[in-house]
Amino acid sequence: MKDETKLAVLGRDPEGHHGAVNIPVYRASTILQPSLKALHDVYSARAQDEQVTTYGRVGTPLTYAFENTVAELEGGYRAMAYPSGAGACSGAILSVVKSGDHILVIDNIYGPTRQFCDTVLKRLGVETEYFKTNIDPASLRALLRPNTSLVFVESPGSLTFEMLDVPAIADVVHKHGAKLAMDNTWGTPLYFKSFSHGVDLSVHAATKYIVGHSDAMLGVVIANKESWPALRDTARTIGANAGPDEVYLGLRGIRTMAVRLPRHMESGLKVADWLRGRSEVTGVRHPGLPQDPGHAIWKRDFLGACGLFAFELDKKYGDAAVAEFVDHLEYFGIGYSWGGYESLVSVPAIKGVRSAEAWENHGTTIRLHIGLEDVDDLIDDLKAGFQRLNKAQG
Repeated sequence: MKDETKLAVLGRDPEGHHGAVNIPVYRASTILQPSLKALHDVYSARAQDEQVTTYGRVGTPLTYAFENTVAELEGGYRAMAYPSGAGACSGAILSVVKSGDHILVIDNIYGPTRQFCDTVLKRLGVETEYFKTNIDPASLRALLRPNTSLVFVESPGSLTFEMLDVPAIADVVHKHGAKLAMDNTWGTPLYFKSFSHGVDLSVHAATKYIVGHSDAMLGVVIANKESWPALRDTARTIGANAGPDEVYLGLRGIRTMAVRLPRHMESGLKVADWLRGRSEVTGVRHPGLPQDPGHAIWKRDFLGACGLFAFELDKKYGDAAVAEFVDHLEYFGIGYSWGGYESLVSVPAIKGVRSAEAWENHGTTIRLHIGLEDVDDLIDDLKAGFQRLNKAQG
């Protein structure tokens, strides 16, 4: 079965739901059983990791359908849904570490993951060390300690878009006896098959391309067979379960990923290539461009790209001029997040979220998410923005 067909058919069970094409929303907490024996039997089945409905927090037919679908799409064993992408990141980490452990985290990691490591993990006695985005396997090997239990990466990073050789890193991590977790939100289960590249835990902010419509908070962690029991037990013990309406929107969003993502990719690459020709721009950060430093890795390992990338302005442009560029864009909403149908613009403060390597001598970075609007309209909008930028700069 090709991925496009999987997106349309996985998780469906019309015979089990009175012919309904989509699994209905299960808003449930207490689940009644007809007898004590039935109660005993269903909890025994749960203890054997069968997907039975015993309590709303543990899972319903809708929850299992969503989790099984994303796991099969990416090539994992099982998955766990969380209330947000940030919850999924922290849940993946907590399923591995214990007090006294040391973990390695790439310097371009998602901001909430860094905050979790620097606050909650620190209080729990877990040491986090950040490493450079261009690290090679030998250098990473030198950072590993006897108590290093986890390496957490993101490739590409969602602010600066550096690519990492994930299979080579996975080889080093596994030879050490540690686990590799990856934030794969940019790659999606459709465009980066993380488990075939050595990842143990794949994390997604499903809020973004999986939901696809900017109307639900949702996260998911997909695990290989070895990592699944700890992920499952940790999530259920701390009660990190996603709500039924959000899970429904996630499963509904999956159905159209095969038509949405190619449009995001095509338009994103067109805008990125156009930006390369602007005199105001000193660099475009998009792994899908042949000129990008990470393009060879992207072409080797990825099956596509999403619509998120960044470009850097010449250092001569000040904050006031940048504000004129951004504030009056017609089709780009000003806001964080990404992965919905709409185009977005933001100006991330990268310097303040790096610790392993300095972010110096750079012009302002502008991050774009290219949505599903007509791409020529988006380019015209950016043209007008550059006119304002230059007028304001004088």
